[in-house]
Amino acid sequence: MDEIVVMVTVCSEDEATKISKVLVEKKLAACVNIIPGVRSIFQWDGKITEEQEFLLLAKTVKEAFDQLDWAVKANHSYRVPEVIALPIQHGSKEYLSWIREMTKSGKATTGSE
Repeated sequence: MDEIVVMVTVCSEDEATKISKVLVEKKLAACVNIIPGVRSIFQWDGKITEEQEFLLLAKTVKEAFDQLDWAVKANHSYRVPEVIALPIQHGSKEYLSWIREMTKSGKATTGSE
């Protein structure tokens, strides 16, 4: 399967909305879920840091990842934003087809398969 879920964390709801809209408008993601209230604990600049963040879950295809990564970085406030992809192992045929149709690379199915 060529469909993936890309996870991105951001510092604010405004940034989450901005990046999500860019990704959908540019057809780099079919859908982006914004999940508030994510508590992140990580090491940065030699210190343990704790932040409240928003998690974006972008549904897209592998072929769009590089452009999606660039778009996130161009609109993100972090110096090193989290942009990681996980493969979709299984999913509704209709939903996965919709992801392909909505993304730029668009290996859309015609329904005649």
